[in-house]
Amino acid sequence: FNTKKRGFSLMAKIHIILQGKGGVGKSLVASSIAQYKKTKDQVPLCIDTDPINQTFTGYSALNVETLNIMEGDEINSRKFDMLIEKIASSDNDVIIDNGAATFVPLAHYLISNQVAELLESFGHTLIIHTVITGGQAMLDTISGFSQLAKQFPEPSLFVVWLNRYWGDIETGGKSFEEMKAYKDNKSRVSSIINIPHLKEETFGKDIEDMLQERLTFEEAISNEKTNIMTRQRLKIYQKDLFSHMDAAAVLS
Repeated sequence: FNTKKRGFSLMAKIHIILQGKGGVGKSLVASSIAQYKKTKDQVPLCIDTDPINQTFTGYSALNVETLNIMEGDEINSRKFDMLIEKIASSDNDVIIDNGAATFVPLAHYLISNQVAELLESFGHTLIIHTVITGGQAMLDTISGFSQLAKQFPEPSLFVVWLNRYWGDIETGGKSFEEMKAYKDNKSRVSSIINIPHLKEETFGKDIEDMLQERLTFEEAISNEKTNIMTRQRLKIYQKDLFSHMDAAAVLS
């Protein structure tokens, strides 16, 4: 299979956010990756495949494309075939935000069609981003990560995002890095990114408002209607978050 004859580019990174639990911050992760890449003078191809909550699509500044890959409870494989064709030929990195409703069929499609291996043949790398949260969803999100790591073969890589908004991520006094789920799959994890913890009455409210309005950091900070201290806190939070992302070589 000659990729050059087909016009495929080389060395793109395909970032897909997968987590079966809803409401854990997948769209926050997708939008953060897109914004981070823009600060590096990159123009990623952004795609939203969530058929129910198209939060990623709401970021007009990120030029997100919407792709409905479902028909009823099943993936429309032809539409997903078109998606693979699109990302395989992309000159830029690709960011795909996938919803909880399509998690199982999409994961099955990627695995059964050996998409990671296919993309590698084009010189691309499939990077799976998954979110671990504190609170009631912690065990479900940890289990989801463990299942993904076992089901997805190499050469796909994993980036784990730790979201402590709902509480600390620990059980039996053990941090995530000390848990069996991580130790068993450590070799598959390229990076762990700590989403900065928010103080609800200040930073938390500012970030929540920004997310609800589907604004990027740049838009919210430059908005004349945003008060001075809110701008300051958003600058601090963005710098903190992006510094964590700087440590993840796979995002560069």
